[in-house]
Amino acid sequence: MRSSVRPLFLALTLLVGCNGNRDQLLAEIQDPRPEIRAAAVKKLAAQNNADDLVLFTRAAKDLSAIVRGEAAGALGESQDPRVVDLLGELLEDADESVQGKAALALAKVKSDKAKAYLTLQYGRRGRATRQIIVQALKSANVPGAMATVVAAESKGLWERNLLALTEGALPERVGAAEELGKSGRPEAINRLLPMVRDSQVILAAAAVRGLGDAGDPRAVAPIALLLDESFPELRESAISALMKLQDPTSATRLQAVAVEKSAVSPLATDAILTFQRTPATDAALCAIALDGARAEAEEAGRAMRSRGGCPADPIADRLSRPASAASGLQAVVGLGPTAKALLPKVTPWLNQPDVALRTLAVEAVTSMGDASVAPALQKLYEQEVAGLATLRADWVPTALPLKYSAELDPAAPRTTSKKEDSKAGKHAQLFDRLQALNVARAKGAGRAVVPPRVPSELSDDVDPSKLEPLARLLTGLGAVKAPGALEVLKGYTNDASPVLRAAALVGLAYVGPEGVEITRTALLEPDRELQKTLALALAEQGESGQVALVAALPKMGSEKLVVLDALTRAGPPPASTSEMLQVVVKEGGAEAALAAILLGRMGAKDAVPTLLKSLDDSNSVARRDVLLALGAIGDAKSAEKVGRDLYHDLPEIRAAAATALRKMNTGAEAEPLDALKGDYFREVRNAVGATSTKDDKVAGGAR
Repeated sequence: MRSSVRPLFLALTLLVGCNGNRDQLLAEIQDPRPEIRAAAVKKLAAQNNADDLVLFTRAAKDLSAIVRGEAAGALGESQDPRVVDLLGELLEDADESVQGKAALALAKVKSDKAKAYLTLQYGRRGRATRQIIVQALKSANVPGAMATVVAAESKGLWERNLLALTEGALPERVGAAEELGKSGRPEAINRLLPMVRDSQVILAAAAVRGLGDAGDPRAVAPIALLLDESFPELRESAISALMKLQDPTSATRLQAVAVEKSAVSPLATDAILTFQRTPATDAALCAIALDGARAEAEEAGRAMRSRGGCPADPIADRLSRPASAASGLQAVVGLGPTAKALLPKVTPWLNQPDVALRTLAVEAVTSMGDASVAPALQKLYEQEVAGLATLRADWVPTALPLKYSAELDPAAPRTTSKKEDSKAGKHAQLFDRLQALNVARAKGAGRAVVPPRVPSELSDDVDPSKLEPLARLLTGLGAVKAPGALEVLKGYTNDASPVLRAAALVGLAYVGPEGVEITRTALLEPDRELQKTLALALAEQGESGQVALVAALPKMGSEKLVVLDALTRAGPPPASTSEMLQVVVKEGGAEAALAAILLGRMGAKDAVPTLLKSLDDSNSVARRDVLLALGAIGDAKSAEKVGRDLYHDLPEIRAAAATALRKMNTGAEAEPLDALKGDYFREVRNAVGATSTKDDKVAGGAR
């Protein structure tokens, strides 16, 4: 009797205890604190009581994300087909953690409807959720899980864009034309080609842009014909598309646009600069160096420096005649040291009475950097200073007064108005500066240095164009390292004329460490145009200038972009700059993108931890450049973290991740790489198709 009573007593005790615990959980699920409610949902789910499904359904609508996340998990544990639609809603939750838990919960239900929700939402969610969806489908034993969702996303995008192109309003058709082109599908190209002649220019331009992204060489010829159109938007789109299509056969047509000196000429020059080097592209750039507008001519000439320069005979022919000398000189300015053979043809123009030609000749010999012209530049400098002396320094031929007049003496008692007092105060300040100028003149008598700074109130009346010849000479003296150039240029660093001051600071960048330091210090001034000019000058000085630029970064504030942009135009900075560039990456923003590019070019392995850490910021604007930098550095340990971005919702990020993994060549992430060969975007497919992994070399080559 006793033996049967004892087990019954224990069972009743446990039942009472469980019920007590359950009552407590039922109370806690209504607690005002979300963490308590979430914990209660989790504990109730562990009890696996079918009657609690209604509680979990209610918790799925909770205002707190942590409660909704636990509710999603609880609904999944129930494996009840009735919860699939609710979990589908949670898969679209505003909180990414809730989305992930809903995805895993749907996988536990294991119904076709649940898989359909997962497949549909893959193309609509962010990176973290997309990755979890693939994991969920794998756990549900879906074969080729990622390839399945990638194909579904691709199909959905194609159908939506095709529908918009055929049935949408004009703005929708414009967007659809561009998006269809990005797919690179043959059908997209067949639909877009006839549209380049559409009567609605905005739609034709969109079709042209789409064909540029499509990358099909069939589009080159019809797009090149559009360069003859009169509509600026259509011409711009055509140039942009030809740049993307990268077909050097269009270089001649682009050259014609580049030398017409129109609003789109710079775009045409930029397009040719991106083309693979061929005799046609070299010829086009040399033609632009001669006949393009000044900015495009200099850019084309600079590009030809690394290619050995341009043929000398056509330039020499231009230099032999006054009517065409200007074009020959501007070509030499761009070509720089590669045109030294033309120095005998250039130097005679230093003695020409025509100010414009003489100034252009000074720029030409400056770009060559040949020290043999130093005496000629010094002579011209002395002549120019003498010619400007009357305008800039001897504006009062008589001696300056040494005492205040009664009406201007600041110490004299006044009964005037505040306005008159203010005016008199300004006059007194100017008088003090003139007195200082008198003293400086006396001390500087007989010295071969720059006159003291003239008050800007009196020197600003000089037309800046009259100062340009002197400005070009100042830069030239520094570039050829003329004797005494350092002292002369230092004398102009406080000049009232921005033109002369900027030219002197640029010249100082060429004359050694002291000059570089003065130029670097001037970078901290607020004049953005001056900053750009000086940054580019320092970047051209090689290691010393680049180190100085990077050293200026901590004090540049929001102007770091100026320095970083200049550095990207030069060769890779020295390894010693890595630490400071990493600081910029850590600070984030647009500057981090340029800093990452530079670290990638440097192959800075010490920067890998910093670059990987920056990937933790899901909102980083530098993400693409950081991924490419990691690929350029080629650190195999980065592959796992880089591989996560193969699931990113932005195609340019997926492409960057695939490109980086290709360069690492570790064989990592082979499955998602293979799945992305079905991606909607041609950019991604190209990046993945080029990936050569250890496990996929044979298969990749067979495709």
